[in-house]
Amino acid sequence: MRTDDLDLSREHEDPLGDDLPPLVVDRQRIVHSAAFRRLQYKTQVFVALESDHYRTRLTHTLEVAHLARCLAEALGLNAELAEVVALAHDLGHPPFGHAGEQALNECAQDHGGFEHNMHALRVVEYLEHPYPTFRGLNLTRCVRECLAKHTTRYDRPGPHSLQDGRPPPLEGQVAALADRLAYGLHDLQDGVYAELVEPKQLQGLELWRSAYDGPARPAGHAWRARLRPAIDRMQSMLIEDTVAETRRRLAEHGGGRGADAERASVETVALSARMEERVRELEAFLLDHVYRHEQLVQMDSQARRVIAAVFNAYVERPQLMPPRFAGRVAEQGVQRVAADYVAGMTDRFCSLEHARLFDLRTDT
Repeated sequence: MRTDDLDLSREHEDPLGDDLPPLVVDRQRIVHSAAFRRLQYKTQVFVALESDHYRTRLTHTLEVAHLARCLAEALGLNAELAEVVALAHDLGHPPFGHAGEQALNECAQDHGGFEHNMHALRVVEYLEHPYPTFRGLNLTRCVRECLAKHTTRYDRPGPHSLQDGRPPPLEGQVAALADRLAYGLHDLQDGVYAELVEPKQLQGLELWRSAYDGPARPAGHAWRARLRPAIDRMQSMLIEDTVAETRRRLAEHGGGRGADAERASVETVALSARMEERVRELEAFLLDHVYRHEQLVQMDSQARRVIAAVFNAYVERPQLMPPRFAGRVAEQGVQRVAADYVAGMTDRFCSLEHARLFDLRTDT
């Protein structure tokens, strides 16, 4: 894989030096981080505690990493970089999915707000600190740049020193598109398993019709045996379309991944116009039939209440946080430190902490 035009420098002198290839080091540090391990108990769409079969933030991350690697390899890009970026892209997610993020953003609105993409950078640049000589994971500049510029429907990057007005490296664009596509495909499957989506409803989706080879109105749950093959075919179509469209765009900017392609003012890794319409149709369907379903709305509402209550309790009484967090309040402000602490929680720990905090408040 090519690395000659990637910035593999680090901010700090590194204890590993040149013992391992730079992106191997980055991958190792991400998957060994506490933030990565906690993703297994953080909600993707369906609350992680509700069932062992729905996607979690960790399984979503693994699916994005796989899809990013497939796309990068098909395009002849640095698949290792695309995978590393995908593995790190959600390290900043708080508990309870996007409902948790919205609540935390509202709580911290007057103190910089909260956006999980920017918080992922805070995690890898500051909050994780396994090495005594510097804070953060000391990841390569190209990985951090991709994270700083990660843009999807749910990711709107904020100000950062690595923002320069240009799109991210091609591998970062691959990871961002893989994130979007993985969302649609696995949320469709989880929506079916949660019985929020019926097969007859899917017949209105062009992408589904082109991949599903079973009866339109099957009896009972027998049709589920055809679900995974259909989603696999959808993924293959999306990969093929992305590769073809991206190659077409690269040809317009010098015929490869060189300087002209990297300096393009618009993102180069993309779906064709026709496939973009199909994916947007799927996303609109999921919004109406899954994300806005009464079952999820109720869970989201409860999650927002828990997050807000826990955050406000820490702001009121910073000493309730562990000393390593409470000790930063004077320097960084109680709202930012409370946001850091809450964002790192799993769904389970946040719920337990809510119960503990309010039991304490009742007793005092």
